[in-house]
Amino acid sequence: MKLHIDTSNSERVIVQVDGRKFTTRARKEKSQELLSFIDKVLRQNRQGIKDVTEIRVNRGPGSFTGLRVGISVANSLGWTLGILVNGKDIRKKGPVEPLY
Repeated sequence: MKLHIDTSNSERVIVQVDGRKFTTRARKEKSQELLSFIDKVLRQNRQGIKDVTEIRVNRGPGSFTGLRVGISVANSLGWTLGILVNGKDIRKKGPVEPLY
């Protein structure tokens, strides 16, 4: 299953699971809420984090802090799960970086 993360907008966070889009309003605590939002979306779709086979993350342009949050979560999940992030094996080629 493909997971798409978009935190580039300072007003909302978008998570897509196999093309189905889920949106929540962004708050100051975006960095603390993103993982729980992803978990909630996966559970609503009767999935778990181990069902994710690939991650796509919006690299920018966008909110400086928002981009860093989304990309950090994507890189962390990609590393932990051993899956591609934006088509890149980050264990071998390093992390995905934002475009400011």
